[in-house]
Amino acid sequence: MIAADTSSIIGYLKGQADARIVRLAGAIDAQTLWLPPPVVAELRAGSVGQARLDKLLNDAPMLPLTDGFWDRAGLARRALLARRLKARMLDALIAQCCIDAGVPLITLDSDFRHFEAHCGLRLA
Repeated sequence: MIAADTSSIIGYLKGQADARIVRLAGAIDAQTLWLPPPVVAELRAGSVGQARLDKLLNDAPMLPLTDGFWDRAGLARRALLARRLKARMLDALIAQCCIDAGVPLITLDSDFRHFEAHCGLRLA
């Protein structure tokens, strides 16, 4: 079981040559990819008739949101901002989904490193 963020899904769809994209492709093939709900919303918002993306979004299950999710995501973001680290709200939501589920995240976005260093996120 592994999760992916928007940057890695877009990289996969563009056929980028990167070890993380190869790992993502393997998870898609093995049906072990799970998507954080904010990633699904972000991809749906930008998707216009992309059959490959639609199939991926329809096939991959979503990570569940558990009780207290919103509080934990907000507190994680606040902790990073207090350290003067970049922490976008959407990234905090994605990271918290993965932290709660105990699932590593595949990402091409280096901003998630702060959630790894200080909040318990595991990066793949």
